[in-house]
Amino acid sequence: MTGPQDAILARRRLTNKFIAERQAQRLRPFFAADARVIPGGGGLILGADAIVAAFAEQFREPGFVAYVRAPETVQVDAAGDLAAETGRWTGNGQSGTYMAAWRKVTGQWVIESELFVTLA
Repeated sequence: MTGPQDAILARRRLTNKFIAERQAQRLRPFFAADARVIPGGGGLILGADAIVAAFAEQFREPGFVAYVRAPETVQVDAAGDLAAETGRWTGNGQSGTYMAAWRKVTGQWVIESELFVTLA
């Protein structure tokens, strides 16, 4: 049986794949309806629909280079329904660190929030 860490890492690989393929709508199931994202440049994107729309807008840019999130740690709480993922991200000539909060909802891990810090 796959543990929570493996399930989250598999879902992260899929998000990286869909970003590389510029498939914004396929990212929707990975975000909670009220998810929050703070991108590396600052600001706040509220809700899965707005997050998917932001991806779609970026994907239309001719020079878009896929963002890749490279997880370094995944920690799961004792109850097994909340997890914190940390790692490094690269894309569009920038890189940095990130943190994602995941929650298990009806048997599936979804992202509640992500924070990206641009370091280079």
